[in-house]
Amino acid sequence: MGLEGVYVPYGGYWSTPFCRWQGSYSHLHSIRFAADVATSAMKERGIGPECMDGVVLGMTVPQHGALFGAPWLAGLVGAPGVTGPTINQACATSARVVANAALEVSSGSQECVLALTCDRTSNSPHIYYPNQMGIGGVGEHEDWVWDSFNRDPYAKNSMLQTAENVAREAGISREEQEQVVLTRHAQYEKGLADDRAFQKRYMVSVEVKDPSGRKVLKTVDSDEGVFPTTEDGLKKLRPVLPEGTVTFGTQTFPGDGNAALFVTNRAKADELSRDKKVQIRVLSFGQARTKKGFMAMSVAPAAKLALDRAKLDVKDVAVIKTHNPFAVNDIHFARELEIGIGDFNDYGSPLIYGHPQGPTGTRAMIELIEELVLRGGGNGLFSGCAAGDSAMAVTFRVDVS
Repeated sequence: MGLEGVYVPYGGYWSTPFCRWQGSYSHLHSIRFAADVATSAMKERGIGPECMDGVVLGMTVPQHGALFGAPWLAGLVGAPGVTGPTINQACATSARVVANAALEVSSGSQECVLALTCDRTSNSPHIYYPNQMGIGGVGEHEDWVWDSFNRDPYAKNSMLQTAENVAREAGISREEQEQVVLTRHAQYEKGLADDRAFQKRYMVSVEVKDPSGRKVLKTVDSDEGVFPTTEDGLKKLRPVLPEGTVTFGTQTFPGDGNAALFVTNRAKADELSRDKKVQIRVLSFGQARTKKGFMAMSVAPAAKLALDRAKLDVKDVAVIKTHNPFAVNDIHFARELEIGIGDFNDYGSPLIYGHPQGPTGTRAMIELIEELVLRGGGNGLFSGCAAGDSAMAVTFRVDVS
């Protein structure tokens, strides 16, 4: 739906670097880690926790104590009187968190909501489900992350198979996918130029501590796990599935990290903004679901719905960001919206810097805002797929006076 009076304070957002799973964040509790980062980021931005009257926590991989989710997070960042929901909408969690916060603000029920997303795909829970009626009373078990990657209980296929299904039906070749990866890698490197000038506009450095929380093991100030990509290197990789087209080079990788932004009314945005000359509005959101086993095809209809609700044409949009776990996603999206592959995801995308699930789209939206500011304003669109052959999209408007 379209929204009224919903803003993001300029600079009222941040993202950690993303780390490949089993990397530097693999032992960190994702809620506690996100709370530590938020506390530090808010202090650096001069934003006190007393400004908050709501919180929305988005996460897709459970951690110890996650039942207490958003209220626990609020207490950890210094707002013990604040509460809100904990949301899991698979890889669309970031868009849903922003939408939920925006609806609260648009309705007038809240003025300043911390929309925070975090996940740790490393060392995910191994869950045992008791079943006393089973043979011998033996229950069932699953690995929360790995089993979810490999089998959709409704469509009965893996995430990778959905990309192959779309590639086959839409006639997307391996060569096209590799060209997308080369383009996205070059765009990501643009974000690293001038000593990472673009990334430093929003990305925070993180001190990684040992399990006791006392000893600093290392400082992470840039993405960890991004691998060099060349045309020859991509050609040498074998398809993951027999007779398939998708290789490990044309898909993203699981990751860990967190990202957050404040969603507020106009008055609070002015109060918290680093520069009142920059106005950032949340305009609309939309969601869509496609046929079973064709996840990549959901991104375009979600985007079109969000654009329609904002009364925008794609030609009116200056910056587009996608959550693209597979290169196939961007090819299908570009065809449906009739845009060029190089016309979106400038400065990087999850295909290159990794996929911690919950915060993936949040970082993409933050990058979208910063790119619009650099351009002097304009409209922006984020859209990304999610498990269940679904997708969510959000539109923004940035004005710089």
